[in-house]
Amino acid sequence: QVQVVESGGGLVPPGGSLRLSCAASGRTFNTKIMGWFRQASGKEREFVGVSHWSIGPTIYADSVKGRFTISRDNSGNTAYLQMNSLKPEDTAVYYCAAAPFKSSSNYRRETEYPYWGQGTQVTVSS
Repeated sequence: QVQVVESGGGLVPPGGSLRLSCAASGRTFNTKIMGWFRQASGKEREFVGVSHWSIGPTIYADSVKGRFTISRDNSGNTAYLQMNSLKPEDTAVYYCAAAPFKSSSNYRRETEYPYWGQGTQVTVSS
């Protein structure tokens, strides 16, 4: 099996930065794809971005493009979400998810991910 653990959430003022980490362990050959999603209070969970490790480009939601960056460590087992120029509307619980690569999958969809972390709260407020 695969375990996914996020860390790094917290309170940050508007315009600030925060970096989230996502560590995958266990059968990590099933974690070529690592995605980030978020869920604001009272809203549905939404796609933030996805890293296709050594397979394809990193893709971002339009709402975070140019402000958020996803990276992976050399092993590929840890993903980072660097969030800059944060806005109050970025406030949400952020989730990391992992999946094996399938060419037919659309990794913007949360249903493609079998492995999920517990989530970490990000609050953007002055």
